Amino acid sequence: MNIRQAGLLAGAIFLSTSLALAQEAPTTIEEVWEIVQRQQAEIDALRAELNAARDGLAATDEKVAESEARIEATGDVVESLAFADSAPSKTTIGGYGELHYNQISSDAGDVDEIDFHRFVLFFGHEFSDRVRFFSEFELEHSLSGDGKPGEVELEQAYVEYMLADNAYARTGLFLLPIGILNETHEPPTFYGVERNDVENIIIPSTWWEAGAGLRGNLGNGLSWDASLHSGLAMPTEGSSAFRVRSGRQKVAEAVASDWATTLRLKYTGVPGLELAASYQYQSDPSQVAGDGLDKGQLFSAHAIYQRERFGLRALFGQWNFDGAAVEAADADKQTGWYIEPNFRISDNWGVYARYEDLDAARAQDQFTQSEFGFNYWPVDNVVLKMDFRSREFALPSLADADFDAIDLGFGYQF
Repeated sequence: MNIRQAGLLAGAIFLSTSLALAQEAPTTIEEVWEIVQRQQAEIDALRAELNAARDGLAATDEKVAESEARIEATGDVVESLAFADSAPSKTTIGGYGELHYNQISSDAGDVDEIDFHRFVLFFGHEFSDRVRFFSEFELEHSLSGDGKPGEVELEQAYVEYMLADNAYARTGLFLLPIGILNETHEPPTFYGVERNDVENIIIPSTWWEAGAGLRGNLGNGLSWDASLHSGLAMPTEGSSAFRVRSGRQKVAEAVASDWATTLRLKYTGVPGLELAASYQYQSDPSQVAGDGLDKGQLFSAHAIYQRERFGLRALFGQWNFDGAAVEAADADKQTGWYIEPNFRISDNWGVYARYEDLDAARAQDQFTQSEFGFNYWPVDNVVLKMDFRSREFALPSLADADFDAIDLGFGYQF
């Protein structure tokens, strides 16, 4: 009931009351008092109805005000979401993966194998204009766990701080600045299904450690890196004795009694040309005193040249170790090099050839290998690969293990 209706009702009651009084014409005081009480009750009921009507109108006004406030708040949220969508994100996600098929033929036997070799995700975040985070998480060979062939690995997780326009500091878990593939190994960025063996056995990629590092630019295309980080823990006995790759600890409850230092100088001052040299020193690569392995030094140099459709890559790496045991095993000097010319036939097709020469600790890591093949990029970040390999081992006792191989591969990055 609104106020107007209440007023009409009051008027009607007043009129009816007046008529009733006129008709009844009370003759005694008691009758007059009874009529007055009856009229007072009717007035009280009418007043209650009027108050309820006023309260209803006030509540309606409050609800309208609340609705208006909610509409304004919703509009603010929509505007903020629209702005957030248009603003650049401070968190980034990327990754890569690769599937390999290998058919290997030798006198010792044939192998046919297919393997989703790597599935990798990158996560990065910019805390500010000067501080950023980067990480790399990898699953190898599809399955990991007891009795499974694969591993789940955290390869990078570091924070980098910009000290000045051309100087940066970082700490955490990071890839070492050595060679070509160790820092850049996404499948669309290199030729061949399998990574070259020199940067697998001598470098050995992918190689990450924990520590702190500095990097900067000196101008005119010259840049530098310097890192202090956890080191190798190479075995000195067994089938993997003095094998560098077996010394990687992957920062998993790693022994840290002897740290290593890595330095790199890189030149990119000429368009299409990259020249770099890296050096690493560790006073005890086994981190066990008195075991006959006392000091390790790695020197690596590489060149990358790209002129229009023609490209060339070449790399040399050498380890020098000191100690009676490593010298007795003839593993104190381990070297490897390769050269790889390539030609981009079109935007989608490229061909290459590669020759490698390795002389490392184990007999199966002493060989030469010739390889050629092609890459096909349907789009920039997806690649299909095919290559042919022929490997000859240095030791006559491994002649039956010499093999020829056909490799097929698929890879992507984003």
